[in-house]
Amino acid sequence: MVVLITVKSGAEAKKISKALVAKKLVACVNIVKDIESFFWWEGKVDNAKETLLILKIQKKCFPKIVKAVKALHSYSVPEIIALPIIAGEKKYLKWIKDSTFC
Repeated sequence: MVVLITVKSGAEAKKISKALVAKKLVACVNIVKDIESFFWWEGKVDNAKETLLILKIQKKCFPKIVKAVKALHSYSVPEIIALPIIAGEKKYLKWIKDSTFC
């Protein structure tokens, strides 16, 4: 699976990424800085500069990832969404499996 998480800063992105990798909940995290998000919040359109985390995981790790991210995340309602990997290079997919422990 691929998991997308937005955070408010590069520092928060690094903190969450390092914790998830150290716990072997994810094989890899990509940090994409300087994205701009527009969204509905508290009854109005809002926007924010954010950083996007792209996680590569095993599906079975998702519940533990949600718990870990919520413990570290500054948002009251963090974006934590999972997308299936429908195909991939076999050795890379094996690496994801071998690099995680849930």
